[in-house]
Amino acid sequence: MRTRRGFYYPNPKVNMCIENKIVKRRRNDFSGVGDHRKRSKLSPEVTGHHPDLFDSLPDDLVVSILCKLTSSASSPADFVNVLITCKRLNGLGHHSLVLSKASQKMLTVKAQNWSESAQSFLKQCADAGNVEACYTLGMIRFYCLQNRGSGASLMAKAAISSHAPSLYSLAVIQFNGSGGAKNDKDLRAGVALCARAAFLGHIDALRELGHCLQDGYGVKQNIAEGRRFLVQANARELAAVLSMTPSALTAGGWLTWNPLPHHRHGAGSGCPLLSDFGCNVPAPEAHPANQFLTEWFSSKGGVPGSGLRLCSHAGCGRPESRRHEFRRCSVCGTVNYCSRACQALDWKMRHKAECTPAERWIDEDGENDGNGNGDGEIDEGDQNMVES
Repeated sequence: MRTRRGFYYPNPKVNMCIENKIVKRRRNDFSGVGDHRKRSKLSPEVTGHHPDLFDSLPDDLVVSILCKLTSSASSPADFVNVLITCKRLNGLGHHSLVLSKASQKMLTVKAQNWSESAQSFLKQCADAGNVEACYTLGMIRFYCLQNRGSGASLMAKAAISSHAPSLYSLAVIQFNGSGGAKNDKDLRAGVALCARAAFLGHIDALRELGHCLQDGYGVKQNIAEGRRFLVQANARELAAVLSMTPSALTAGGWLTWNPLPHHRHGAGSGCPLLSDFGCNVPAPEAHPANQFLTEWFSSKGGVPGSGLRLCSHAGCGRPESRRHEFRRCSVCGTVNYCSRACQALDWKMRHKAECTPAERWIDEDGENDGNGNGDGEIDEGDQNMVES
């Protein structure tokens, strides 16, 4: 501030700033003289200029590691946790090679969590050549979203790559004429698809093929060959269970076979391995696609549509695409199945204890379906199935 005589009062704030600058400058000068040699010996970690080793890894190596992760992931969360780690992993995680190696469990989708983003991710995996994604998305589109053409083409894409579940699902579609009229059934194509899936080790396809040969359904009848396939399917089913749970060897419950008195006794009814339905082993874990179908239609009250029914096997989830598409049990008429494989599994797990003979049964619309239509009868040893 200037006085009347032209002098200035000293400003304490300005003087303090000037003194601080002089002190800092002096400290810097003295520190550079005495600590120069000492600072040069500090490690890079102390100074904060250490290099990032992850950034130095080549992309090919990171992609290879991600492929190993996706092929062994036990849930989708394992893969998501990697994607949210950093921007580089998020980008390389969507590489086509990584998505093509995704495991069945990593592609598991819950019906309650279904969204456009989930469908987009499955489509991205399917485009990358992942057969499990093709099959899962194909089943969802064909049965849940009723996009028959797209769903069947995705399953066919997986079947071309020798994916056994896709081959068997296409065989079921051919046997039932799903998505079309009753005249659209192609039994010979269904048998050919079943034979290919059975050759790849699919147990349900092997059992279905055995019944087709026994009954002459879509193929020339050969009872001995059909029986051989059924015994082979029972043996493979038992071996698969014992390989996962060796303790089942000590339990002899699956060795007993006591058919109900009102059911006809077929050949080899004294031994479960020689029966049409096999041993009373625990039910195999359903495929994630079948689990999705079960959850999807359970949320809709268990009714896929007006007058339509679901397969009675709890692990299947397939719905009818038209009225009376599935065949019913000719003994009680209360259950229906999309295939003989589902019938065999449900018979062992549940229906054997519940099935009771009935003189006739009436459909929901009042039409009597008790005698079937002749050409739809299927002899399955301990239980008859008749086409509605």
